[in-house]
Amino acid sequence: MKQNSMLAMILAGGRGSRLHELTNKVAKPAVSYGGKYRIVDFPLSNCANSGIDVVGVLTQYESILLNSYVAAGGRWGLDAKDSGVYVLPPREKADVGLDVYRGTADAISQNIDFIDSRSPEYLLILSGDHIYKMNYAQMLAFHKASKADATIAVIEVPIKEASRFGIMNTDGETDQIVEFEEKPAEPKSNLASMGIYIFNWKLLRKMLLADMKNPDSSHDFGKDIIPTMLNDGKRLFAYRFKGYWKDVGTIDSLWEANMDLLSPNNELDLNDPTWKIYTEDVTTLPQYIGPEASVTNAYITQGCIVEGEVKNSVLFTGSKVRPGAKVIDSVLMPGVVVEEGAVVQRALVADNIHIGKNAVAGSADSEHIELVAQRIKGVE
Repeated sequence: MKQNSMLAMILAGGRGSRLHELTNKVAKPAVSYGGKYRIVDFPLSNCANSGIDVVGVLTQYESILLNSYVAAGGRWGLDAKDSGVYVLPPREKADVGLDVYRGTADAISQNIDFIDSRSPEYLLILSGDHIYKMNYAQMLAFHKASKADATIAVIEVPIKEASRFGIMNTDGETDQIVEFEEKPAEPKSNLASMGIYIFNWKLLRKMLLADMKNPDSSHDFGKDIIPTMLNDGKRLFAYRFKGYWKDVGTIDSLWEANMDLLSPNNELDLNDPTWKIYTEDVTTLPQYIGPEASVTNAYITQGCIVEGEVKNSVLFTGSKVRPGAKVIDSVLMPGVVVEEGAVVQRALVADNIHIGKNAVAGSADSEHIELVAQRIKGVE
């Protein structure tokens, strides 16, 4: 392996229940985003851009589409000799008699043999359900310079929101971590864990083997492995990330992440030629904007047909907005059809949903974004 013998493991087995119908049949990392991407494209592209050759993707719930998608490693340039993306579902008959991962640490423990076969010096562990761009090579350089046993990427969040995250308390000088608090009621700092870790593999391996034998463990990095390392006096450091990062675990946050693309000051910048986000190349016709159409501040992906009004919205591949229809402050996922006279406002419409003639979806006054996951019949 070329990148300082660092192997990446993407934890992509979460159920994603807060996305409701969007994850009934599709794993959360395979949910669509940004017109033509899937969420998992981001950590995979980050790995490819950071020079990491081998990536394991640990899947679990509703993983059929995700498994087939990530197995095509060529999308991210990870199909050359001695490189690749490997799908790693739970073992059918795990030692504990389960066919699921019991926790984030157990997901790695069940794949120790895979990791050992690559003999990495460092292990990079990533969440598969966040939107961001990061150079993991720079994080590794920080890890090595700090002589760390583990490095945890953190991002500063508003202190009023800090209780939603795992919080790292540091010494304030070198950013060595002195305490970890999981969703504290009264947080002492605003350094939130991003779920991105670099471990020295030999040490982590020993800890995972011990954790597997502990009947009282939750087999989780945040609840067990990291606190144990701190108690044992290991050197843990916080790596401060500056840039766009979004946890898209709810309908509102997924909608917000799509809306962020429309901002002229958007930090994500999907058009950056130096850090491309790679994805599936769908074969479709170019977008078509009709003669009576009105489009203002919108992301319109290939294959879309716009004959009505689209304002401050994101349209995914193959969406159709018929004459007289209005789509405002909304996200239309692939294959959505909005018929004549229909109005969609402050809504996120799931894949292939049909909104009938003169129907109404969402409301300009709603506190939360409406998820439209079933066909809405039209009214004449």
